[in-house]
Amino acid sequence: MRAVSWNVNGLRACMGKGFEESFEKLNADIFCLQETKLQQGQIELKLPEEYQQYWNYAEKKGYSGTAVFTRLKPVAVTYGIGIEEHDHEGRVITLEFPDYYFITCYTPNSQDGLRRLEYRMRWEDDFRTYMKKLDAQKPVIVCGDLNVAHEEIDLKNPKTNRKNAGFTDEERGKMTELLNAGFTDTFRYFHPDEEGIYSWWSYRFHAREKNAGWRIDYFITSKRIDQKLLAAGIHTEIFGSDHCPVELDVGI
Repeated sequence: MRAVSWNVNGLRACMGKGFEESFEKLNADIFCLQETKLQQGQIELKLPEEYQQYWNYAEKKGYSGTAVFTRLKPVAVTYGIGIEEHDHEGRVITLEFPDYYFITCYTPNSQDGLRRLEYRMRWEDDFRTYMKKLDAQKPVIVCGDLNVAHEEIDLKNPKTNRKNAGFTDEERGKMTELLNAGFTDTFRYFHPDEEGIYSWWSYRFHAREKNAGWRIDYFITSKRIDQKLLAAGIHTEIFGSDHCPVELDVGI
């Protein structure tokens, strides 16, 4: 199974920058989007007929939102994580398959001045609990923009970003907690020491041209399926957003 995740930072804008061509090129069995910035009915996406479409919209217009396009038919689909505080922004879609759960997630950003960091910490604990609850039943695959560069190797300028959203000690600590709870960062599983490979670049300061980026888009999987992981990659060659797609190939 090949899965792809992409924060498109506005699907309508991304469609004008080659989204459909990239979708065809990547040829995923499951293709996930974050930050669609859409409301229901605002777009009609014409995909090949074999793909089923699932959308989760934020109540706030032009904000957040996730989508999953899958050639593999799920046995059930749920939206959100079942906690009122968290389920108004369209951030999570869970597909249940016979042998595993597949989740796409757009983690809240702690924002400038870390004004949302306290909320982010509650989200992290609740989402980890949600993952562990599912993992107790069958293996879990989670993808998405998790809005954290876990280690210094995961961003270009760690020293100057130490207290900025996405690289605070608190956020990094929550990712460590998640991995220690029995999950694998699949990119680092295959590329433990590789530097200079990122998935997001600011639109400012010609960051992408300089490759001054961050790796904040992930595939996280239950550790007990490590032996089924086949490959994990980051498609830095694909444009259309300030993020690029990330991919996981898994024999499940």
